[in-house]
Amino acid sequence: MITRSNLAEQLREYQIRSKHDWASVSFFSSTSKISSSRVDVVVFVIWELIILACLVFSAVSLYLRHMKLAFILVSVTFLLFLCMKVTKKVRQDRKKKRRMLLPLSM
Repeated sequence: MITRSNLAEQLREYQIRSKHDWASVSFFSSTSKISSSRVDVVVFVIWELIILACLVFSAVSLYLRHMKLAFILVSVTFLLFLCMKVTKKVRQDRKKKRRMLLPLSM
C-alpha cells in the first residue's frame, strides 16, 4: 500500500542519492555528467588500471620481441575494455530504471 509517508521517504532517499554527484576520474569515460557513486568510480578506476597494465606489459613484450605474448595481451586488453563498457551501460540502465520507479510528485 502506497502511503504519503512512504512516498516522502522515497523522495528523501532519492534526493540524498542524487545529491552526491561524483565526477568520474575515468580515462575512457565520455560521459561525466551522469552521477556516479563512489563504488562505481572505484570499480571503473580499477578496470582502467588493469587495462593500462595490460597495455604496458604488451609494449614491454613487444620490446623484448615476444610477438605472441604481445598479441595475447592486446586481445585481453580489448576484451576487458569491451567488458568495462558493457558493465557501465548495464549499471546506467539499472539506475535509470530505478529512478523511473520513484514517483515524480506527491
